[in-house]
Amino acid sequence: MSQADIDATKAPLMEHLVELRSRLIKSILGFVAAFAICFTFAGHIFNILLVPYEIAAGSAEAIRLQYTAPQEYFITQIKLAMFGAGFISFPLVATQIYKFVAPGLYKNERSAFFPYLIATPILFLMGAGFVYFVAMPLAMRFFLSMQQAGGDGHASIELIAKTSEYLSLIMTLIFAFGICFQTPVILTLLARAGFIDSAWLISKRRYAIVVVFAIAAVLTPPDVISQVALAVPTVLLYEASIFVVKMIEKRKAEADKAGGDGDAE
Repeated sequence: MSQADIDATKAPLMEHLVELRSRLIKSILGFVAAFAICFTFAGHIFNILLVPYEIAAGSAEAIRLQYTAPQEYFITQIKLAMFGAGFISFPLVATQIYKFVAPGLYKNERSAFFPYLIATPILFLMGAGFVYFVAMPLAMRFFLSMQQAGGDGHASIELIAKTSEYLSLIMTLIFAFGICFQTPVILTLLARAGFIDSAWLISKRRYAIVVVFAIAAVLTPPDVISQVALAVPTVLLYEASIFVVKMIEKRKAEADKAGGDGDAE
């Protein structure tokens, strides 16, 4: 290879690196701006996240939280701001990734990829909403049911949760449900790539159910309510994925048939 050929390959590489740097800077700035906003309103956001606890307890006055170290609540607010910043800045980051990758894709590949870019945050929001309105209140009711009123020779046992541990619990559940709700996106992408098909998904259904419950046991707190609350929607999403993959296969078969008829003519 001549020196001119080497220099010619360096130019596009430098252009890609400059563009990548620009995309990264925009993503980081978006995350930092979202972090600053979330940290400013961290107290209000934390109170919003307490609503599932309030639903389980019956009222806001019925619950008590504490922090046992001077810096604990401050660190909790930082964690909350980082979690919120990641959540808020995701559309910007995903858009920057798409804009960086899109020029290297064919038009039909871009049109096929774009719906997944939209579906990913929507499914994550659905998972987060399920945690907020269903899974977390059920889990907190279960934990609150373990309290002991005391009297008649028994000690009083009351749940006084730590702010950091409550935030860790609800963040873990939101992340776990958000990831598991991506099942249709992951499976349909694999189907489009030709790695799996609907027949394979149907044949592996029983194994998938076992794996889903195993993952739910790992990702959720050690109680049956949370595990079932995560596993059942994920199994339903698996079934929905089979339906979507069948639709993709049907459309592909129709397109291939139309192309074959066109060639025959």
